[in-house]
Amino acid sequence: MMARLLKSREALLAGAIALLLALVSWRFPGFVAPENLARIFNDTAILIILALGQTAVILTRCIDLSMAANLALCGMVAAMLNAAAPGIPVGALLALAILTGAALGAINGALVWQLGIPPIVVTLGTLTIYRGLIFVLSGGEWVNAHQMSEPFKDFARAELLGLPVLSWIAFLVVAAMAVLMTRAPLGRAFYAVGGNPTAAIYAGIDVGRTRFAAFTLAGAIAGLSGYLWVSRYAVAYVDIAAGFELDIIAACVIGGISIAGGIGSVGGAVLGALFLGLIKNALPVVNVSPFWQLAISGTAIIIAVVANARAEGRARRIILRKAEVLA
Repeated sequence: MMARLLKSREALLAGAIALLLALVSWRFPGFVAPENLARIFNDTAILIILALGQTAVILTRCIDLSMAANLALCGMVAAMLNAAAPGIPVGALLALAILTGAALGAINGALVWQLGIPPIVVTLGTLTIYRGLIFVLSGGEWVNAHQMSEPFKDFARAELLGLPVLSWIAFLVVAAMAVLMTRAPLGRAFYAVGGNPTAAIYAGIDVGRTRFAAFTLAGAIAGLSGYLWVSRYAVAYVDIAAGFELDIIAACVIGGISIAGGIGSVGGAVLGALFLGLIKNALPVVNVSPFWQLAISGTAIIIAVVANARAEGRARRIILRKAEVLA
């Protein structure tokens, strides 16, 4: 049992999080107070949600660099509509943001599926396009708090049973993704396509459609996050979440999601995002320079990539040994 735990990526990451909390609380006991931990979780909630969307894409041997730009465009559209027509219900704006994000994600998926363009090239291009569209729509102008209706701003920050609605939405997304990945045929298809696309084809799985579904799902999650972002911070501008796509991918990699596809879990992505969130909140508390914060985050990513590569290498060697024995 202990040996299995030591080999579990999720268990090791949970241990690293516990160690980080213990080290910080040794000097600053208030850091682990329940209300502070709840605040940190709320600060990390959007990263958790986005990491789960990226997980679906990476599992299929693809990557989506446009998620943060998608978030920004959907958030700006929702904010501008709210400013122009404050009477539109929050539910309608939320649905519009999700549908817009899904449509943007579907564009990525269609280009990868139908034209066979590498995902990194497609999403790097759409990242720039979506950022440009934000400027075209807004004219470079901000949508500020005083232009937004109170229900629009209060949605993500309203409290339910002692926690902000944003945190509850993160819990719901985690639960939904866990069910999708472990119980639904689509979730199993993500793993199959990423693990061995050729075998997936022989099993009757359409690789292109599965990747299209993964990009569309990631887009819908980005659209949801776009509304939550502008609602929580009560501001929308051209550079919303600029560079945040790197944090999203880092959370996945640290959580054990293999860039080679087919390996990873919802729990790992959540723990990876929480680890990054704790680092970002803990290092300023102990007066660590922002430059060192970036260095430490980068080091964690490199260590995670090396650990993933070694784990995958061991798995391949085991498969080869079994094949030799059968031969």
